[in-house]
Amino acid sequence: MKSAESFFNWAFKTRANTVTKLYEGEEMSKEKVFLSFCSHNPALVSNGPAGLNASIKGVGFIPKPEYLEETLAAYIEHIKSYDGDDAAYSKRGLKLLVEQLYSPEAHHKIDFTRVVSLEMAKKHSYENYSDNSEATLIYYQPPIVSYELRGKMEIHDENTSGKREIYQQFINAQHDVYHRPDMSRWLKYPAYVFRIEEIWDNCATKEGFGTLLKYPYGEV
Repeated sequence: MKSAESFFNWAFKTRANTVTKLYEGEEMSKEKVFLSFCSHNPALVSNGPAGLNASIKGVGFIPKPEYLEETLAAYIEHIKSYDGDDAAYSKRGLKLLVEQLYSPEAHHKIDFTRVVSLEMAKKHSYENYSDNSEATLIYYQPPIVSYELRGKMEIHDENTSGKREIYQQFINAQHDVYHRPDMSRWLKYPAYVFRIEEIWDNCATKEGFGTLLKYPYGEV
């Protein structure tokens, strides 16, 4: 059975290469930048009270649980440095993301058992996942790349749990590291933590077309 390394090489390393090139000021065509976002914006499929639903969302990787607190502290220190200069802030944010996530030296810290997202609408997906945790993520990059992840979706929301939710804080912070920060909205956006159970190669290749990949397989 073919390993799932091909998925992580595409989904994680594509994102890492794009962020690193942007930080280093390397010129990239708009077409390449936009195409690279295919590894960041899958369709999240859910089924429940709101009906069968698919929604495009920004999805990313995070550190393993033992590295969350220290990385969150670094994020918050950076976020609190925001002084109104969006360009300078974003540049510092890219540097921090490279250091904490995307440099080869940081790869040992990454949790490749799950991917995460924020819920900013709280409509169909949120209603469905609140009732039924089964989920599928579909990635597609024209013309042939496609992967499917199957697993369970967890919702981390301090408004409903009544306790500190490290994943909700962390994922909101990771979003705000690059974008104009606003810590006051963090409680408005619950966090999705998708635990990967199966990875399917749906690429239009001889080895793809709905082939189950060996997972877990070890380090990327």
